[in-house]
Amino acid sequence: MQPRGIRNNNPGNIRWGDGWQGLVAPHMRTDKDFCQFTEAVYGIRAICRILLNYGSKAGMPSIGGPNIDTVREVISRWAPPSENDTEAYIASVARSIATLPNAHIDLTEPRIMRGLVVAIIQHENGQQPYSAAIIDQALSLAGIA
Repeated sequence: MQPRGIRNNNPGNIRWGDGWQGLVAPHMRTDKDFCQFTEAVYGIRAICRILLNYGSKAGMPSIGGPNIDTVREVISRWAPPSENDTEAYIASVARSIATLPNAHIDLTEPRIMRGLVVAIIQHENGQQPYSAAIIDQALSLAGIA
C-alpha cells in the first residue's frame, strides 16, 4: 500500500484547514485529518504556497511571527517536535539542498523551493515518485518562475 500522503495526493501531509485549490469534493473525503487533492500537482502546489507564506514572514517581526528563512526554521514550523523527529527532518532536508540547517535560504528562488519540496515529499512519504514535470507544474501554479 502506498503512503498516506501519496494516496491522498497530498505528499506534504497537510492537515485540513485552508480551502486549497484542487481539494476533493466534501462528499468524497475519506481522511478526517489530512487534505485530499484531486491530483498530486495540487498537493505539491499547496506545499509551495505554505513555504512561500513562511518566507513572507521573514524579516517582518511587526506581523508577530519569527523570521522563517532557514531550513531549521522552515522544518520546525512544518513538522513540530511534538509530532516529529524534527532534528532528523532538518538534517535530511538541509543535506538534500546542500546547505547548513541555520543558513539563510531564499524561498522565492526556484532551485531552493524545488529542493525543499522534493526533500519534504521524500521525508514525509519515504519516497518521491513525482516527475520533474509535475514538480515544475506545481511550482508554476504556486507562482514560482
